[in-house]
Formats: sequence, C-alpha cells, structure tokens
Amino acid sequence: MRLNRFLYVFLLLGSFFIFSCNNDDDGSEPVPPRDRGEQEIADQEAIQEYLETHFYNYEDFQNPSEDFDYNVVIDTINEANADKIPLSESDLLESKTFTYEGVDYKLYVLKIREGVSEQPKFSDSTFVSYRGELLSRTMFDNSVSPVWFDLTQTIPGFAQGIVEFKGASGFVMREDNTVEWNNDYGIGAIFLPSGLGYFANGQAAIPAYSPLVFLINLYGVNEADHDRDGIPSWMEDLDDDMILVNDDTDGDGRPNFMDTDDDGDFIPTREEIIIEEDGSITFPDGDGDGTPDYLDPDYVEGQ
Repeated sequence: MRLNRFLYVFLLLGSFFIFSCNNDDDGSEPVPPRDRGEQEIADQEAIQEYLETHFYNYEDFQNPSEDFDYNVVIDTINEANADKIPLSESDLLESKTFTYEGVDYKLYVLKIREGVSEQPKFSDSTFVSYRGELLSRTMFDNSVSPVWFDLTQTIPGFAQGIVEFKGASGFVMREDNTVEWNNDYGIGAIFLPSGLGYFANGQAAIPAYSPLVFLINLYGVNEADHDRDGIPSWMEDLDDDMILVNDDTDGDGRPNFMDTDDDGDFIPTREEIIIEEDGSITFPDGDGDGTPDYLDPDYVEGQ
C-alpha cells in the first residue's frame, strides 16, 4: 500500500530515541567498550529472565472490549497474578538471529497480530506507534500517534523486529482530516539485546548496555529508494547482510543506496537499468561478463 502525500508529512515527527546516535564528548577519559560477544551472553540471560517473569495483556486481545485500544501492555508476574502465562511460554513469541559487528545476536518478536498488507524490508519507511521500555519496565520513549521511521536510520534491533510485521489493509479520512486505520494492522513487541540497540552509548534515559523492549503497532509501509535511481534501497544490499552502508561499488564513500552512479562511470544508474511498465526492473549486462551494466565501470554502451 502506497500512502498518500498527506500522511507522508509525518515523516518529520520520528522519535529521537529509536534513531542511532552517540553521546557528546564531555571531556572525560574514554572507557573502552565491553566485548560484544560477552555482552551478548549477559544480555540473553537478562532477556530470558524477563520473558519468564513477565506477561502481556493477552486476555484483552482474546476478548477485546468495545473500547479496547489494541495496545500491548506488559506487566510483572507476582503473587496476585501467578496464574498468568509468561512471555516465554507464549505461542506467539519467535526468535531470530541477526549478525551485526561480527556477532550473532538473538532478538525476540511477540507477533500478536502480523498485519495483512505490505511487509517492510529492512530499508523501508514504516508508520508506527510505539512505547520503548527498559527491562525494568521504565519507559524511555513513546508515541501514541504513529510516526514515520526510515529503518536505515534506526537502531538495528528495531528495524529487524519491525520487518516481521505487516501494515493495515487501508484507512479512511474522517471529516476532521484525521485518519482511521482498518483494524488489521500489525501488533506486537520486540525484545532486543544492547548490541542491537545503543550498546556502550547510553542515552539520556537509557543506561549503557541496556536490552530494550518496544511495544509496536505497524500501520503503513513505503518502499524506499533513497537515491531515487530507480532501484529500491533493499535491492542495493549486494552482500545480502541487510546492512546498506557497506555496499559501495565504486568506492567513492557513498554507499550504493545513496549513490546515483553506483559504478562511477559517469552514467547515471537510472540510465543503465530498465524499469518495466509493471514496475519490475531489468538489469542489462551489455558485455556479458556477469556484472550488470549499472555496477560495471568497464562497460560503456557503444564503446
């Protein structure tokens, strides 16, 4: 589903916290970061304990009231609610592995409702409402109204979790110009280790080496073409590692997804591909060497 331009203006309202950033230099002696592999082991222990001692409001989803807001709420299991099913035993909890900075990280996705429309790629823009929490259940950020996120600019774990959901089938514009989404959008939670979050770079409300929890509703998806060269950004991930910044064919310092001339032959990428009427893309290989023209600096048509 392509959202109209009216909705896309909300892109500017994206949250500060989900985007990757570093602390400012305060002049103190820098502390070497912890070993990523060792920290991942510690984070997994903390996340497992969390999943075993917390539950989500599954009963609200099983029998929703007329005024239910379809937001995920997580609480601690204690004597008063000892009969609740912990997150670790939910049939809706899945895990996935993502390799980042040389470490195989495990994150968990609670897929309460997958959604029905487009499923985002790791480089797309997504329209999301969310609540961010620490394992202590302390909230560090939230947005009740959905906001646009360019997934290439978010922390890796957030992007890797969001791509497991789909958007809504559509929406209607009310008379007051507000939007009402069809009630079939993706709903769930993401539990990620610090290595896929901010790791050693603590934020104002997030201590360093903190695993994070995101409670999310995914409403819409826009396929991204960051450099507008005709090739969707996800297709410019040449090594299939779901990281775009390390794909730079001509070595000019601009990764392919931000480079309008990927091979540096002074012929724009858009002129070296064929976009069919149905939107599919053909990648000609004029000299038959196995490298498509838009990535081949040695091939120039007619020479």
